[in-house]
Amino acid sequence: MEKIFINHKLVDLKDAKVSILDRGYSFGDGVYEVIRFYDGVLFRLEEHLERFKRSVQELDIDFEFDMELLKSEIDFLIKKSDYNSGYIYAQISRGVGKRDHVYVDKELSEPQYIMYVVQEEERPLKVMENGIKVLLTEEVRWARCDIKSLNLLGSVIAKNEAYRRGAKEAVFHRNGYITEGSATNVFVVKDGVLYTHPANNFILNGITRLTIIEIAKELKIPVVETPFIVEFFKEADEAFTSASVSEISPIIEFEEVVEESSIVRKLGKGTRGNITKAIQDKYGEYIAK
Repeated sequence: MEKIFINHKLVDLKDAKVSILDRGYSFGDGVYEVIRFYDGVLFRLEEHLERFKRSVQELDIDFEFDMELLKSEIDFLIKKSDYNSGYIYAQISRGVGKRDHVYVDKELSEPQYIMYVVQEEERPLKVMENGIKVLLTEEVRWARCDIKSLNLLGSVIAKNEAYRRGAKEAVFHRNGYITEGSATNVFVVKDGVLYTHPANNFILNGITRLTIIEIAKELKIPVVETPFIVEFFKEADEAFTSASVSEISPIIEFEEVVEESSIVRKLGKGTRGNITKAIQDKYGEYIAK
């Protein structure tokens, strides 16, 4: 039987219950984190937990962040699951109370916290080699994408439209500048230089993103964190997305809808590029450590 922590209490998944008055359910008022593990070893745990804590603080959620307790619960779930590889999903909502946009000076329960483990034994090696198609789409999300919020409706809409068009990811652009994917960060390579949007309020500062920047510097690949326009993306030599679960996916094709007309083009040579592969290979070494 699968187990889940609810407010630090371990229960069977079939017995797990939350209130319909939970603000996470009513407003998407909460945050979450996804932490990958390989062969029973957590990848970049400290960085994930620090980001989780920051998201809680940015939303002014009064949650007592006991790092050692969270780590012990994560370790327990992994050992209890007998999964070799997978990821931890953790979520904190503001709490339970009368439905009201205002939470200041309102009667609320303690923040509601859940954590469970998901099996993900295989790395996405085929996709990492063959690449993906993406849909370029206008940014429809709020302006605090740096918070890993439960409110993901903009990403849900964009990603499903991408799937309808045979793409695996939607890549957003805001005021003509590429920001990130619906569930990924985005990198492009031009003339041997790696470009990605800076870590401001318009993107989530992904842990995989940070790892890739670290890898690029180790490989002596110049890295520039700067906004770049859609046309720069289209003319890139290489491009890829990054995320904890999907890892590093080469972008080999993109689709754009302009005045109700759909344009599909190869990106670069339409295959995984050499720099992308070099970063993937080094990333594999990192997770094997």
